[in-house]
Amino acid sequence: MFDISQFRQYIITPALSNLQLYSKDAEELLVFTCAVESDGGTFLHQISGPAVGIYQCEPNTHNDIWRNYIIHHNNYVSQLGLNFGVSTIPDVSRLMSDLLYASAICRLHYRRVKEALPPADDAEKLYDYYKQYYNTSAGKSKKATSLRKYQAFLRT
Repeated sequence: MFDISQFRQYIITPALSNLQLYSKDAEELLVFTCAVESDGGTFLHQISGPAVGIYQCEPNTHNDIWRNYIIHHNNYVSQLGLNFGVSTIPDVSRLMSDLLYASAICRLHYRRVKEALPPADDAEKLYDYYKQYYNTSAGKSKKATSLRKYQAFLRT
């Protein structure tokens, strides 16, 4: 599990700032997602599935974000090229080896959602948003377990 203050300072804040999408709400949603999806960075590959990286993004989702969102937003293409060194869809393994890139992709996944981000100080609303737009109704995430993982990550 990552040290939470270093994770915020050296991974999330620079990644979101480099996309020009930093907000406290976005930061906390990424912290929540990492806490639940990979136990705060413990797992880089899903045990029995295709998802990879600290946000456990599936290869098809990664490619869809590029094909159906990023390439239609020149500002994100520019920011990803300038700040992350990618101008075309990189191999999905980059989500495991580049924490800044993985954080950028996670943020862009949520950016596609029209509904406003949940407030950073409301764990229940963070879960509800995460569950609806990231894990989905078909996902295995359960509220009580997710909230426990999040609280444990905040204590690191």
